Amino acid sequence: MGNYSAVTEFLLVGLSQYPELQRFLFVLCLIMYKIILLGNSLLIIISILDPRLHTPMYFFLGNLSFLDICYTSSFIPPMLVMFMSERISISFLGCALQMVISLGLGSTECVLLAVMAYDRYVAICNPLRYPIIMNKVLYMHLAVWSWAIGYMNSLVQTVMTMVLPFCGNNVIDHLTCEILALLKLVCSDISMNVLIMTVASIIILVVPLLLIFVSYIFILSSILRINSAEGRKKAFSTCSAHLTVVILFYGSALFMYTKPKSKNTKVSDEIIGLSYGVITPMLNPIIYSLRNKEVKEAVKKILKRHLHLTKV
Repeated sequence: MGNYSAVTEFLLVGLSQYPELQRFLFVLCLIMYKIILLGNSLLIIISILDPRLHTPMYFFLGNLSFLDICYTSSFIPPMLVMFMSERISISFLGCALQMVISLGLGSTECVLLAVMAYDRYVAICNPLRYPIIMNKVLYMHLAVWSWAIGYMNSLVQTVMTMVLPFCGNNVIDHLTCEILALLKLVCSDISMNVLIMTVASIIILVVPLLLIFVSYIFILSSILRINSAEGRKKAFSTCSAHLTVVILFYGSALFMYTKPKSKNTKVSDEIIGLSYGVITPMLNPIIYSLRNKEVKEAVKKILKRHLHLTKV
């Protein structure tokens, strides 16, 4: 191992060689971050203010919106500062904190999307028993366990990464403290980390995706058995927004992590990774607002009430 000094900070050099691109991304990310904060905050406020939206579906949707706000807030503000300043360093503790938060929230979203698919399955396939099955105790427990599983995975992987020796290597060739980028700096055996990461990926990514897939097979089967065209349309509209978000989330993730890596495509890889972390949280509230009649009616109701109060 030799006599190596302990790493106290990391240098994030993702796009530091392209100052013009950084300035462009600063403006773009700032605008998108404001849209994320506004859209997701409005969705949370609407689901709280309108009693008609006090259902398991909108409770989970509120969790998803809160998650997206926290997820983007864990890396966009520091990244914006980095884009506009010469200082591209982050402390060891700050890097660990950013990793545990972002990885935990990303893991939680995978589990939460599966929980939301189960909620839609019960609503479509067992509509008469839905209020009994999806009672307050159950959906509260499902939400708590989604967060707990996500953060247990994050804590284990972050701790196991940060206790490894970096042997003085502190230059992260990435925009954020991402676990795969950090493992490249480690100067010891990482086979145990790779094993745990593989198992966690199966539990956090593959199993929820399979549950979502099976849920929608049963949902589609139930929808096709509905006699009236209006009934089929109404049933499909209740889960189309969630299905769109699932395709967007998993589609972008699979594209990002399965596309061939090359030194010549480093800039495009960074931009794709950034888009994956920013575009999906930005589009989620837009998708649920545009494709959901109840949300649109709730927005109109709140706006009418606000206009009435201002006139009075």
